[in-house]
Amino acid sequence: MRRITLFLICVVCASLGKTKLGFAQASSTADIREKVIIDTDIGDDIDDAFALALALRSPELEILGVTTNFGDTEARARITDRLLGEAGHPEIPVAAGAPTPEKMKLNQRRYGEGGHFAKASHPDAVKFLLEEIRKHPGEITLIAIGPLMNVGAAIDQDPATFRQLERVVLMGGSVRRGYGNLGYEQPHGPDPEWNIINDIPAAQKLFASGVPIAMMPLDSTQLKLDEVKRAWLFSRGTPITDALTVLYHMWGQEMPTLFDPKTVAYVLDSRLCPVVPLRIRVDVKGFTREEAGTPNAEVCLDSDPEKFFRFYLRRVGE
Repeated sequence: MRRITLFLICVVCASLGKTKLGFAQASSTADIREKVIIDTDIGDDIDDAFALALALRSPELEILGVTTNFGDTEARARITDRLLGEAGHPEIPVAAGAPTPEKMKLNQRRYGEGGHFAKASHPDAVKFLLEEIRKHPGEITLIAIGPLMNVGAAIDQDPATFRQLERVVLMGGSVRRGYGNLGYEQPHGPDPEWNIINDIPAAQKLFASGVPIAMMPLDSTQLKLDEVKRAWLFSRGTPITDALTVLYHMWGQEMPTLFDPKTVAYVLDSRLCPVVPLRIRVDVKGFTREEAGTPNAEVCLDSDPEKFFRFYLRRVGE
């Protein structure tokens, strides 16, 4: 009887020990979530919404806030408000950058109108970004998926604080393959890419800032969400896939190219876009030139579309 009693005590203690260890492991996982801020021009092309959806479906990330840039930044902020609210995360702060002359029609503008989850006001994006870096020095990944107005302004205002970012993961540039080259034919060479050419001085400042950069250029981000994949994703019937369905139809085109989601996917699993160290120079025409010298960026020059979509669809559609 004594042996049985001792055995039962040992089993109970072992179980409690495992339970405590389990709690510790769960707590540890929660504590090591990567702090991110997403800087976006959501509202015209559709890939920003798909990128934000992936971030929202990823418990590995702690989204400290979303900042909007380019054109009517308040309208973009209201679109973001609603998407966050529909996805069950109305608490995530949204900050608006300084408006600029509009070059693109905000085809998703109506999504942000009507008061759905709209915040009464939006703080200044650059001020918000710098304040968050000061709170969490060396811990924040800035996911930059739009033109770099907020980035350039933050560097101008406080370069020392900006350098306390852990890294910038950038969708931008074109190194060896330009628009329309999906890797099936001989490269025709790079093109000036949208996010770079809309604020060339800001891009130049970023690459000279000394902040670690992971660059997802056109070479690796021209990922086509075909009809079969769209049908599967839009049929899931979750709040976030329903929101993507509405935004896709407002976008009004057929085949989305998921440039921006590649940045978020890379943050979650760097194996989805292997990088090489390169020296990148942004020239006066907005080309991101590869040149000799000390590397200032880790650049993804190619990726596996099937592997990416398998990851993306499982994560967002689950």
